[in-house]
Amino acid sequence: MKKNGSSGNHGNIGTFEISVKFMRNSTWQGQIHWIEKDHKQNFRSALEMIRLMDEAVIESVDDAQVTVW
Repeated sequence: MKKNGSSGNHGNIGTFEISVKFMRNSTWQGQIHWIEKDHKQNFRSALEMIRLMDEAVIESVDDAQVTVW
């Protein structure tokens, strides 16, 4: 059975599973799981979650030595 309607197809750069545990101070707190690297990290705000995803994508692009136009 597929979880959360996921197709099972992962992206080439980054696939993330987001678990929102709480909503406090008008933002989310929870855990982000970077599937390709099997790395989990807690976040304290939606902005921090997006920053973590951005860093992961940049790392993936650097690792693949892909030129982004």
